[in-house]
Amino acid sequence: MKTPSALFLLSLAGIAGTPTAPASTPSPDNAGIYAFTMKSIDGKDVPLSTYTGKVMLIVNVASRCGFTPQYKDLEALYTRYADSGLVVLGFPANNFGSQEPGTEAEIKAFCTTTYGVTFPMFSKLSVKGDDQHPLYRWLTSEDTDPIFAGSVKWNFTKYLVDRKGNVIGKFGSSVKPLSDELVEAVESALRR
Repeated sequence: MKTPSALFLLSLAGIAGTPTAPASTPSPDNAGIYAFTMKSIDGKDVPLSTYTGKVMLIVNVASRCGFTPQYKDLEALYTRYADSGLVVLGFPANNFGSQEPGTEAEIKAFCTTTYGVTFPMFSKLSVKGDDQHPLYRWLTSEDTDPIFAGSVKWNFTKYLVDRKGNVIGKFGSSVKPLSDELVEAVESALRR
């Protein structure tokens, strides 16, 4: 069985097929991921259409997780590739072991003072279960992209979205942001 990252590489090589536009989307205008408007960590509305033409790395984050130090590498990845068109989007979630119990203000203070985070952070949401946010319902749906469908297993799961809004990769918590695997995927997406 191929791993999700192997499927990502195969899809880039054209072996598994190029991901297509989502079969079903959250809005009547078929805008896919760009149909969502999210709340920033400061409570402002941010349409994801703001990032049209960018490569997005969408990550569910938590402040009290064994993977929390990945904030540092997410920031480094963002800083390295922002001028080339990458944006990292952090979505705090308290779904796994209550590892994100803080308020938005507490989360923002922690991320900026401890890890120097400058990439966009958003209000806390749910990535699974009955209260799953529609964005994560879209990201995990087989209708969106059957290759990368399936529930979020833990904090710091990373979804790579290309410049056209297609999900082209999913990376588990253990895949470090500066790993060869993820950096190569980001660089490939930026070249497309």
